[in-house]
Amino acid sequence: MANSQPNMNNDIIELQSYLSVPKDITIIAHRNPDGDALGSALGLRLFLEKKGHMVKIVMPSESPNIFNYLPHFYDIIVFDLKHDEARAALSQADCIFCLDFNGLDRVDKLGEVIQFSKAKKVLIDHHLDPEPFADHMFSDTEASSTCELIHTFIEDLGEADRIDEQIGNCLFTGLITDTGSFRYNTRPNTYNVAAKLKMAGVDDYALQDRINNSLKPKHLRLLGHCLANRMEVMEEYGAALIHLTREDYSTFDIQRGDTEGIVNQMLKMKTINVAAFITEQPTIVKISLRSKNDISVQEIASKHFNGGGHKNASGGALYASLDDVIAKFKRVIPHFLQKVEA
Repeated sequence: MANSQPNMNNDIIELQSYLSVPKDITIIAHRNPDGDALGSALGLRLFLEKKGHMVKIVMPSESPNIFNYLPHFYDIIVFDLKHDEARAALSQADCIFCLDFNGLDRVDKLGEVIQFSKAKKVLIDHHLDPEPFADHMFSDTEASSTCELIHTFIEDLGEADRIDEQIGNCLFTGLITDTGSFRYNTRPNTYNVAAKLKMAGVDDYALQDRINNSLKPKHLRLLGHCLANRMEVMEEYGAALIHLTREDYSTFDIQRGDTEGIVNQMLKMKTINVAAFITEQPTIVKISLRSKNDISVQEIASKHFNGGGHKNASGGALYASLDDVIAKFKRVIPHFLQKVEA
């Protein structure tokens, strides 16, 4: 794994020995899990179970139902719904795999459970600036997805032959979702992994169809509302934003995952290089940022919105009013984008 920690080889050697004997293992990913978090966790679970381990998956919050085709989707322990069971799964584990997050704050209250656990901790992630809380860290910020890293991790263990169609479907899900169907965040190894997963039996067309063509009428109506009534274009700076109010959430019956991908619609405009999707939640206002080319929205998110993520895809949140967050975004943009001369 490029850009991983210098002692990666020693880590792999130690984990090869450690994982040769059955263990109780718990896998956890970040709050509001996406396709990469779910695909990496479920793919790793299937692999570890093939080796004889007892494996549980814990997520801080519920997952979008669009991914319910993944094996063991309904076996995930959700902390928001089952506090005690989630804490017990982490507290009783011999080993905890932390996937697709770089800091314990990304798993909310479960971060303290992980921090004080005596279990062996393994971090596999591709976000910038990972916190040093794990015993073994596999961090590669150039990777397309954590699913790509899970594939590499299994290969480095010398057990690529265990990757079957089911594991492949999980890992390919993360490749699709974190690259926008291979439109961004790719590198040569991304396509190498995709090719190997297809050789393992993955039907990528069926996965693409399942993920990208499963909208309901309300999703298209919501998208139309966003583009027609909630989009503002800052043409002089090549930026655009869409906002949603709490009333919008009620009117369109917006559930978890329903707004996925809306922020990317603005980048389809040739002159727009930065897009923001700002949503009014019950107690907080969230912002999702996307960019093209060499523009770092990670810097915008970390400096101004208590967030972070990737260079071209980041997010944050503020305890402020919706109007204040919108105004702050408009105020910040001129410091990151040059004004376009008319």
